[in-house]
Amino acid sequence: MSESEIRNNPDQNRYELTIDGEVAVVTYNLSPPNLMITETLVPQALEGRGIASRLAQYVIADAKARALLLLPVCPFFSAYLKKHPEHAEAVHPTYRGILGI
Repeated sequence: MSESEIRNNPDQNRYELTIDGEVAVVTYNLSPPNLMITETLVPQALEGRGIASRLAQYVIADAKARALLLLPVCPFFSAYLKKHPEHAEAVHPTYRGILGI
């Protein structure tokens, strides 16, 4: 597996991970102190390999490091955060209530 590191591409408002020539992304809108996660896209060829979860972990860590609060409107991201309530402090209080975390 040819793999690169996850990187933030602020010019395109997305985090990117290239694997085997395919690019998985998490798109966002940044309005400090909020980071709205709008979509998580993993190419079909890369599905089932935990890539979306790896991206989510990276984005959460990056948001925490930058003192940003997540607004998870992406269905995958919302589901991930429900399964991992230990990251609740990284989520905007309104969305914590919506997600029940």
